[in-house]
Amino acid sequence: MSCGCRVFDKETYLMDRLLNFTTGMSVLLIALVLTSLRRSHIRVEYSVSWLVASLAILVLSRSRWALEAIAAALGITYPPMALMLLAGCVFVVIFYRFSVIISKLKDDNIALAQRVAILEYHLQSMHGRSGGT
Repeated sequence: MSCGCRVFDKETYLMDRLLNFTTGMSVLLIALVLTSLRRSHIRVEYSVSWLVASLAILVLSRSRWALEAIAAALGITYPPMALMLLAGCVFVVIFYRFSVIISKLKDDNIALAQRVAILEYHLQSMHGRSGGT
């Protein structure tokens, strides 16, 4: 007769611990992003990427069957490693997106500084002409 007790092996125990840690980190990231958003430390359009990524990690860390299906599709034998691989890929995409945004902002900043310099030059030349008469 079976007592209905589940016997956990060491691999299942470690997998559960890793998934619980991942869940905790994703919840922490969601809380951090929402707090930063509330305090206006991050703009809404940038917070969406972080919220979507952390929600995806949260869902996958709590949905073992989905994680196992993704791991099998990727050919990975240990499902939490599939989660870490996906999380790493998502964050690389987010970092790339932010690098593009930062590059555009830097270019815009240079163009703006050049326009300010031109305006200052014109202002000084106009002021010099009016002061000389």
